[in-house]
Amino acid sequence: MKTIAAVLHERGLPKPYATSKPLVIEELELDGPQEGEVLVEMTAAGLCHSDLSVLNGTRLWPLPIVIGHEACGIVREIGKGVKDLHEGEHVVFSFLPTCGHCPMCASGRPSLCEPGVVANRAGKLITGGVRFWKGGASRVHHHSGIAGYSQYSVIARESIVKVPQDIPAETAVLFGCAIMTGVGAVINTAKVPAGTSVGVFGMGGVGLSVVMGARAAGAYPIIAVDVLDSKLELAKQCGATHVINASRVDPVPAVRDLTHGGVDHAFEAVGQVKVIEQAFASVRRGGRAVSIGLTHPDSKITLPALAFAAEEKVLMGSYMGSCVPQRDIPRYMEMYRTGALPVDLLRTRTISLEQVNEGFDLLDSGEVARQVIRFERG
Repeated sequence: MKTIAAVLHERGLPKPYATSKPLVIEELELDGPQEGEVLVEMTAAGLCHSDLSVLNGTRLWPLPIVIGHEACGIVREIGKGVKDLHEGEHVVFSFLPTCGHCPMCASGRPSLCEPGVVANRAGKLITGGVRFWKGGASRVHHHSGIAGYSQYSVIARESIVKVPQDIPAETAVLFGCAIMTGVGAVINTAKVPAGTSVGVFGMGGVGLSVVMGARAAGAYPIIAVDVLDSKLELAKQCGATHVINASRVDPVPAVRDLTHGGVDHAFEAVGQVKVIEQAFASVRRGGRAVSIGLTHPDSKITLPALAFAAEEKVLMGSYMGSCVPQRDIPRYMEMYRTGALPVDLLRTRTISLEQVNEGFDLLDSGEVARQVIRFERG
């Protein structure tokens, strides 16, 4: 069949992207689902910094590639061997497929699935190979096994989570990355107890989701740090009790002053070395800092070694919110239904697929939290 998709052929093109147009909207050929796979019609896809990192060359994925890792859609065709999904069901995707039997999956840590990582880095489905083609000969890779910026995509069952049909697509899509990553970092990675203090550095979609998760966990105070007042105002709506503009004051002493020595838990959601170091420095004795943002692979951090032994401070990572997608996405959707997670606050605007390059300019400038591509259904 044919599909219209946003394809990246060359990374590192100059900004503004609205002019250089790194993402080309073009028609591709799409093979039908093979064994263990499903054909999905996309209904929505989010613009995330992880997608931006593919455009600017921070993350080196094979090219050409259909990007987009935060997406949702409707099942349209079932491949052989898929018994628990049916046509017409609504689904959200896990941007790391989980095989269920590797050492990480078997130990309850599917967010680190080893075959899933290998498949993603190769731009392939975990079932092997690619399903997008250009001109009948040149293959086009899948981003994170999803390729969300396409009207249709073939996706392995291991990447799919069935969700309720009554949640609008422009909301459901946010559970595929922002909510799963941010709320999961609070609940699964850090296991924040009620009444403990939290600092969150970076108020993008993931950072705001951390704030929501911290509020749902009963943390206090919840301190949001960013360089834009508009983002800090949004953070208050999401549950922050205090805000700090890091363009005006050094956030580390400001956080430590507010909490009389530092927060119990600090979360970094920017992907910058300086911010990781700030988050660690803002933690009190015995506290922990959680790094969520994806840095350049060559980046190095410098931390005081004595803080680990003498102060028992911890620096830990969180990928995909340390989530079990099949378990956690439905749970977080129920939290949304009860009002515990005000997910709709994350969505800054809805755009068309043709506006995707302009959308990445806004994301790069820091002006928006989450933009959502809404696909028109034929």
